[in-house]
Amino acid sequence: MTATRGTDPTQEGGPLLTTTAIVASCGAFVAIGALQALYGPAIPALREAYGIGPATAGLSLSAHFVGALLGVLAYHLLRGRLDNRTLLGGSYVLMAAGAAAFALSPSWTPALAGAFVTGLGFGGVDYGLNRLFAIGFGPRRGAAMLNLLNGHFGIGAIVGPALVGRLGAQSLPWIFLGAGAIGLLVLPTLGGVAAREPAPAAPADGAPPGGARVLPVIAAFIGVYVLHVAIETGVGGWEPTHLEAAGYGAATAATATSAYWAALTLGRFVAAPLSLRRSAPSILLVCCVGMAGFLLLATVPALAPYAYLGVGLAIAPIFPTCLPWLNRAVPGVGAAGAYVIAASMIGGVAFPPLLGALIGATHVRALPLVLFLLAVACGALGLWLRRRAPDRAGAPDPVGAPDPVGAPDLRPAGRADAVTPPRTHPT
Repeated sequence: MTATRGTDPTQEGGPLLTTTAIVASCGAFVAIGALQALYGPAIPALREAYGIGPATAGLSLSAHFVGALLGVLAYHLLRGRLDNRTLLGGSYVLMAAGAAAFALSPSWTPALAGAFVTGLGFGGVDYGLNRLFAIGFGPRRGAAMLNLLNGHFGIGAIVGPALVGRLGAQSLPWIFLGAGAIGLLVLPTLGGVAAREPAPAAPADGAPPGGARVLPVIAAFIGVYVLHVAIETGVGGWEPTHLEAAGYGAATAATATSAYWAALTLGRFVAAPLSLRRSAPSILLVCCVGMAGFLLLATVPALAPYAYLGVGLAIAPIFPTCLPWLNRAVPGVGAAGAYVIAASMIGGVAFPPLLGALIGATHVRALPLVLFLLAVACGALGLWLRRRAPDRAGAPDPVGAPDPVGAPDLRPAGRADAVTPPRTHPT
């Protein structure tokens, strides 16, 4: 990272985030990952504390996602009036306030409102930081940095429930408070975030690369995001049921599902150095082929737990790798990122019930085949995008080419063509 302490990220040609801001942003993603993952373990405690049924308690996650969707849209709509520091700062405060209200509320209605407010902040942080990382590190480094950022989200999603399991359900309010408070701890680092990002440079002919029309390209990216999130949540939600139907015990099924989420997290850290050498379209197509292949293997009971592990690895790079490609494919459409992130949230909420209804009409053993068809559709969209919006700007740079300003050098000294995987903390 070329930025040093005291670097002004707003100066022309400077990085959009200083080193301190990058580290703080990764910490913020650990927090939002934990917050999202804590609602499931919280359901038994919510039922006991407020005397509500499981369906009512489950509304907490729905309220969070509705708030997150609105948070994404609000952040985008306010970008022209307020700077990044103000919007991110407001999002962190909303996240902390909502988490405190959810954790400490004496009755159910204020707790539900707290989940909604937490979601508002969550959506702003998710969209704001993903956008800054996507455009702030140049065409070659953007995908790598986004994979690192979103890998920390997965760490939070693993650590949050693990803390509940270790400390007990009575610790839930304090864990919620702690995760929300991380947002307040990050506030002093906002000085290292660029107040405004530079306007994107549109192609000379005013059209997206490859002569593609804007709306079909955006629609195809939305399709990719909805489909891969549908597969991600479909496996995460239904894998235990499918494995039990295939003859595995409940403990084995639960362990395999945890391994799936861990693989999805690990896959993003692994994809960070790979994205320095491979273009986004290539990574997307390999991921889609991998998803489809592993889902077919999941139809074989003896291979199913290991196949789902492979599905997690294959899904991992899609979200962070395709976002910079989207920004380059439609450089004049600032709302494109908001559209696809919002669509991914809608898919994450709407698809599990639809999949449940389909499984109810058939059998849970049909799960891998249904998801296989979604992976094939996702791959077809990827092929179309590769032809209509080729990512030439995101192809690997020649050896020795200069890095974009503000982009960290992930290569070890002494070998210009080598890539060192980022250090990670095992969870």
